[in-house]
Amino acid sequence: MRRFPLGANGPEVSAIAYGVWRLADDPAGISTARIREKIDACLEAGITTFDHADIYGLYTCEGLFGKALAEAPELRDQIEIVTKCGIRYPCDALPEVEVKHYDATADSVRACVDRSLRELRTDRIDVLLIHRPDWLTSAEDTAEGLQSVVDTGKVRAVGVSNYSVAQFDLLAHYLDAPLVTNQLELSLLHMDPIYDGTLDQCQGYDAIPMAWSPLAGGRLLEVHSEENAGILPALNAVAADYGATVSQIALAWVAALPSHPQVIVGTNNPARIAEAAASDALELTRTHWYRLWQAAQGREVP
Repeated sequence: MRRFPLGANGPEVSAIAYGVWRLADDPAGISTARIREKIDACLEAGITTFDHADIYGLYTCEGLFGKALAEAPELRDQIEIVTKCGIRYPCDALPEVEVKHYDATADSVRACVDRSLRELRTDRIDVLLIHRPDWLTSAEDTAEGLQSVVDTGKVRAVGVSNYSVAQFDLLAHYLDAPLVTNQLELSLLHMDPIYDGTLDQCQGYDAIPMAWSPLAGGRLLEVHSEENAGILPALNAVAADYGATVSQIALAWVAALPSHPQVIVGTNNPARIAEAAASDALELTRTHWYRLWQAAQGREVP
């Protein structure tokens, strides 16, 4: 699998990342052995980047993953851990929270990093992202928190998730450390980053975007769905040309963009992890890429 630096100052990562947000919802269970099975499936397929967030599994997924690392500490040097912070959700883990909200203050960033380090059973986070823009916190305050966790060595590199062009620019203005990524929703069913300037901005900042939900949460593959009725036949036709699966073609479509997104896949099925990893070997022609764009948009390019 291809590997590349995540931005100008980030760690080297795998072209595909494994998203752990469903880790606590696995029908096969959440035992350490089961989690280790998925970690091993990733490593065997060349996937070394694991995308976390403190809120995943209502603040349980980091801990589940950390137990697996504690039992096999040699794994830590084989992987890159990305995690996100800044969403506060009322649940058993946060009994003091009364309403879901965002908190990207410097104090909150520092506290969240310390919690993630404890849960993950590690001494460092490779990349920390602000999960969503906090409308009540100044960019200067957020930047102070991010810079402080970098300066103390707890975090190697920092970035953002779901930020607009203006929000990214403003935060970058107050940081000494470069923002290495903007994690964005991107798929054939959600092309906004192609048009709203966020992917272009990543190129200008030498940052690598991370693409979440590249299969639109599975909606892209649903049969008898009005939402993807025009796309699925085209995906099947292109997949036949490459001897690939529909999901592999959909992932390759995202990866083909010139900003070179790191594609995040999320599945609890180890076989599907291997299938997703194989998409990295596919290079879509310009004709195939635009054929899928046309099918998704229901029109020709202007």
